[in-house]
Amino acid sequence: MQYLIIIETTETGYSAYSPDLLGCVSTGKTREEIEQNMREAIEFHLDGLREDNLEIPQPKTSSAYIKVAA
Repeated sequence: MQYLIIIETTETGYSAYSPDLLGCVSTGKTREEIEQNMREAIEFHLDGLREDNLEIPQPKTSSAYIKVAA
């Protein structure tokens, strides 16, 4: 599966979350670190849902960039 993650800059690096996986968040000092941390967080989150016999949410969020005059 492929889940969208939203990455935001912070004073100490980056934070990220997945809109399709409520409560699945992570932080990291570099862009590479946050992407790896989110991959691990998503895998851990899905494992927890499976262990609790809960439904795995299907990815449904998408993104797009819109160009506007600045």
